[in-house]
Amino acid sequence: MLYPNTQLFINGQWLDANNGKTLPVVNPATGKSIGNVAHANQHDLELALASAEKGFEVWRKFTAIERAKLMRKAAGILRERAGDIATILTLEQGKPLNEASAEIMAAVDVIEWMADEGMRIYGRIIPSRNLAVSQMVIKEPVGPVAAFTPWNFPVIQVVRKLCAALATGCSIIIKAPEETPASPAALIRAFQDAGIPNGVIGLVFGDPAEISNYLIPHPIIRKITFTGSTFVGKQLASLAGAHMKRVTMELGGHAPVIICEDADIELAVKSLVGAKFRNAGQVCISPSRFFVQKQIEEEFSAAFSEASKLFKIGNGVTEGVMMGPLANERRLEAMQVLLDDALTHGATLLAGGARLGHVGNFFAPTVLSNVSSKSKLFNQEPFGPIAAIQAFDSIESVIAEANRLPFGLASYAYTRSLKNAHQLSHELRVGMLWINQPAAAYPEAPFGGVKDSGYGSEGGPEAFDSYLISKSVSVMNV
Repeated sequence: MLYPNTQLFINGQWLDANNGKTLPVVNPATGKSIGNVAHANQHDLELALASAEKGFEVWRKFTAIERAKLMRKAAGILRERAGDIATILTLEQGKPLNEASAEIMAAVDVIEWMADEGMRIYGRIIPSRNLAVSQMVIKEPVGPVAAFTPWNFPVIQVVRKLCAALATGCSIIIKAPEETPASPAALIRAFQDAGIPNGVIGLVFGDPAEISNYLIPHPIIRKITFTGSTFVGKQLASLAGAHMKRVTMELGGHAPVIICEDADIELAVKSLVGAKFRNAGQVCISPSRFFVQKQIEEEFSAAFSEASKLFKIGNGVTEGVMMGPLANERRLEAMQVLLDDALTHGATLLAGGARLGHVGNFFAPTVLSNVSSKSKLFNQEPFGPIAAIQAFDSIESVIAEANRLPFGLASYAYTRSLKNAHQLSHELRVGMLWINQPAAAYPEAPFGGVKDSGYGSEGGPEAFDSYLISKSVSVMNV
């Protein structure tokens, strides 16, 4: 299919940038430009802000049931168009079609769950100390939201922020990624076709720093939500704090995987290989630091590296491909730097370890053992297809090493011991832990981290908290 050019979405209309400026969109599997995306300037942002302000005044007056019906209608439209949107996503982002399709269907799931959960945002009655007084707490939307989303999951990352805003009665301006603009635009079109009022949703693209520096301090915007690197997240959180804006930050991780001597090794290998190399490792919750108890380290490492060699690498639109390209040349360079440094610190290369071909951004699934805690690979989020393995002695020592870094997003563990599972559950300083399974990031569960991995949640009822104001109302009956 033909890849569509992408415009801005402001006040219910698809528009070119005011000055006509566009940016090229490149297919990471071929290195060739496949289209372009509109590049917003300050004039476009002013239009989007004015529209969001008006949209908020309209949307906040819709009942929760009315909002849920429109959201569910949008979910139905997205489901019908899932095949075409998945192809667009693969062309611009690179992941295999089956992964792109899974992302679209996961987005449908999030929309429907949040639509329904929005009808369960309750206030409360407070027993009064004076029988002539009625006291209550009312939940109200905070106001227009500015959302900033990354390229690795261009649909689901938008959906989590969009639907939290819509379900609570907020309007939203989304700054989606310039690398992958058409799939978020297709998502927004589903909401437009479902009948969302003009101004409730805005979509812009352009220079990330210029847009964030303009939107975040603007008095119309009352809430910021960002997914991306810890470095950028800290900058945006600081800017938001200077203007007293609500913030949700879903930032980088470096997920530890703890494989105990009593683990089911076959289960661990099967689930972790798929999880590690999903989206070429470009996943914030990707397992990346593999700690394996000494008694089984050799067996696990051999099985894991052999399984990684079976991955079919190529263009995501090709049938049977299991892993696509990295997003850009910079990611290839980053993989080589991490690999070389790990080998310098004494790591052993078990599989992969090189760029594949000269066309596209392909890097082989790579497995290293004996990785030093002093290496860059054990201290910096790789965000790519490199698995780093280190042996450990005791549960206490591996928990200390897992907690050593400032990151605290996701973690994994494999054990048959209830004692181990209990200890890991209580002592790992992370926002999410999955035991004996790959990530299960369902919409009904909290999704977020601690420490430098951010704060706030993008899943579960907790996702709505920072989009709402709790207003205390006391009425004297006279």
